[in-house]
Amino acid sequence: MWLTYSVFAALCFGLRGILYHWTSQKPINRNLLLCGTFSMGAIVNGICALVFSSHWTIAALIGIQMGLFSFGANASMFKGFAVGKASLVAILTALPSVVVVIVAFGLWQEKLHAMQLIAFVVIIGGVLLVRLSNDISLRNLQGAQWGLLAILLFAANDLSGKWSTLMEADLFPTMFFMFVTGATCFGLWWLRDLQSERGKRALALGDSGHLGRVATSQYVSAGREPAFWTAKRTFTVGLAVGTTNAVGMMLIVTAFDLGKAGLVSAVTALNVLIVLLYTRFVVKERFTPLEITGISLAFAGILLMRLFGA
Repeated sequence: MWLTYSVFAALCFGLRGILYHWTSQKPINRNLLLCGTFSMGAIVNGICALVFSSHWTIAALIGIQMGLFSFGANASMFKGFAVGKASLVAILTALPSVVVVIVAFGLWQEKLHAMQLIAFVVIIGGVLLVRLSNDISLRNLQGAQWGLLAILLFAANDLSGKWSTLMEADLFPTMFFMFVTGATCFGLWWLRDLQSERGKRALALGDSGHLGRVATSQYVSAGREPAFWTAKRTFTVGLAVGTTNAVGMMLIVTAFDLGKAGLVSAVTALNVLIVLLYTRFVVKERFTPLEITGISLAFAGILLMRLFGA
């Protein structure tokens, strides 16, 4: 059953990745969007905890740690999609399973077999080929930096999820604390940015505020998209994205309870396939032969880890 839960979690996270990429191209406030995303997770898991009479134990507070790691990981991935190449960031964020396999071996003696080492080399080789593609640029390197940070934080989140199952923490309270923590972090970040933006706007506009309002009115009346989404619209879209994230997290933590952390993380990493298909057929982002080779190697490594990890 761990494989079934992992596959469905991969589907949910793949859809989440597509929505993240789509929203990253819109004139929105990223922090408010992610506040909405995590808020929906808190609502869903809070309701489930009440319906199923879950136990609110000390172990469930591990969710706070998960929330902090998830906060950093999601912010890094979203930033990577916004400033870098989507396919490169998608590949990099598929690699936390490598970190999880190694750390899980050290912490819980989940053995690292020879084929897992081979898979590790194949995956890293694929990523290097993607980075060495002919169209590499400073933009792509910047996206790679955010992707690498997301690797470490997503891996830490996965390992924390596995730890919560070892501590026999109930699923829904743990997820509730995780999503509340994430929503709080992004909400505070948004409020700080909002206050700073208002201060700068008041200082810069002064008496010219009326002219700015007239220009904005003309811009909207011309039938073009406003320069910035309203807070209500952004938060609502975040709630919609949060549905995929909440379901995905519930599925992956359940899978951690039933299977090895490294294997579960490796299978859910296949969500990158969905994102890459989206970037190829919807975004129309073309791949060079070297990139195709690197992407293929990365997928092969993930599959090797899945097939020979047990």
